[in-house]
Formats: sequence, C-alpha cells, structure tokens
Amino acid sequence: MTATTPTPAPEAEWLRLDRQICFSLHAASRAFNSVYRVILKDLGLTYPQYLVMLVLWEQGDLPVKKLGEHLRLDSGTLSPLLKRLEAAGLVHRERSARDERSVEVRLTEAGVALREQALEVPRRIVAATGFDVDEIRDLKARLDQLTGTLDAAALEEGSC
Repeated sequence: MTATTPTPAPEAEWLRLDRQICFSLHAASRAFNSVYRVILKDLGLTYPQYLVMLVLWEQGDLPVKKLGEHLRLDSGTLSPLLKRLEAAGLVHRERSARDERSVEVRLTEAGVALREQALEVPRRIVAATGFDVDEIRDLKARLDQLTGTLDAAALEEGSC
C-alpha cells in the first residue's frame, strides 16, 4: 500500500502558498525587478532610482515630502536614493528658501538628458511581459483598483 497525502480541509486550502494573491503579487514584483535591473543597467539606475526620475521628469522640481507621497515612500527610504542620485549628478537637493524645513529636489542637466535614453524602457518592459498594450492597461487598472481598495481597508482597520 502506498502512502497518500491527506486531502486538506477546504478552509485549510486557503492557507496554501499557491492560493495567496499577496505571494503572486510579490513574485511578479520580484520578476519585474529582475527585468528592470537588466534594462536599467545601461542608464546606471536601480529600479527605485528610476521611479524617482520618472516622477521628477513628469512633475519637475518637488519637495522631498511630495516626492515621497508620489512614490509612497517615507523620507528615511527616499533620502538614501536621493543621495545616490545626487552623487551620480542626476539631481540636486537644496533647502527651500520659503521653508527651511523643506528640501527641494530638482533635476540637473544630466538628469534631464537621461530622460531621452529612458524613452526605450517602457517598450522593452511591455515586450518582456508578453502582453499587448491593452492587456497591460487592463492589468494596471485592476492593480490600481486593488490598491485603492486595500488602502481603504487599511484605513478602516486602523480606525478600529
């Protein structure tokens, strides 16, 4: 007689790793980071640095606090990123003349010029996914919806 694995009870099924949406999102995020690492190597950027640059290319000069809000990062995480980007000559940080507590971040000429090289990144990412543009848009919309729902749930849980 051969030993068989017992069939888990239905409620125990939900505790399986392969049933966890959070793990699927985590695995996809790690896979994206691996692809970005290769693609961004030519730009001399890490993925988090690329995200900072995207916001600055889109928004222009910003206080560190606003930059952190766009990226959903606190200043403790953002400051080392900015320090490395500044050392690379891509951004400049300086205290605001209006409010000494605030630090403004602005692109240098090299940071502005890097945008031209970065224009190829999204096309390469789309190609790496194997999805067409409509599938990418749909996935992004669903993920944005999920993020909003989870943010609302976290606020609700926090107010209990």
